[in-house]
Amino acid sequence: MTECPLIMVTNDDGIASPGLRAAVRAVLPLGEVLVVAPARQHTGAGRSAPPYDGHIQRVILSLNGEEREAFAVESTPAVAVMYGLLKLASRTPSLVVSGINYGENVGLAVTGSGTIGAALEAASKGIPALAVSLETDKKYYYSHSDEIDFSAAEYFTREFARLMLTTRLPPDVDILKIDVPSDATPQTPWRMTRVARQPYFHPIQQPDHEAMDFEIRVDMDTLKPDSDIYVLRVARQVSVTPLSVDPSSRVDLGSLEALFR
Repeated sequence: MTECPLIMVTNDDGIASPGLRAAVRAVLPLGEVLVVAPARQHTGAGRSAPPYDGHIQRVILSLNGEEREAFAVESTPAVAVMYGLLKLASRTPSLVVSGINYGENVGLAVTGSGTIGAALEAASKGIPALAVSLETDKKYYYSHSDEIDFSAAEYFTREFARLMLTTRLPPDVDILKIDVPSDATPQTPWRMTRVARQPYFHPIQQPDHEAMDFEIRVDMDTLKPDSDIYVLRVARQVSVTPLSVDPSSRVDLGSLEALFR
């Protein structure tokens, strides 16, 4: 590279999240860093992009005893990425990093994740994206708890960000989705995976409550050993899932057309 890479860091837990600060720390040695994130919690926002008035708030993040400028957008992760690219980036970023998320993003609900939504927005603009999530107890999903140790997830964020900045990804790989086990260390092995073709978060109705809750259930009978759920939950390894911004089925189009004709 002849120019210092610009790396945009965002998330879905909000600008005050310790996970965001961990992601920023991870990539600071790798290039110029621009931090643009939702002002508030937007877990589960997916790639939603509601109308927004364009107001961006300048905030200061404390990192390793130093103050760094960041920007808060009072909207969703995807909108934060849009405005970061349109109004704040001095040039096209070489990489967008989304995370580090409180809670894993595996199985068929991944497109509902705001962490993934931000990465999809970047990928739709032709920018490689890294979406990193740390497995946690569900009680932390909507928190900014300092009880969570992001050090292993920070290590893997740095390693895969470095690889993405120095490696040309194959066609149809626009995003790397990283899911780090709660008990991981920097020595934990990683494996390439596919999104498991089963739900992971199951909605439930709690007695005497109007709002729905959810629980995690895994169908071991249908779980594939190369899936993100298996590698994270069973093998206790870091799951690395390549994602495409193109959701088209990889079926042979001629065969499908012949079937319908």
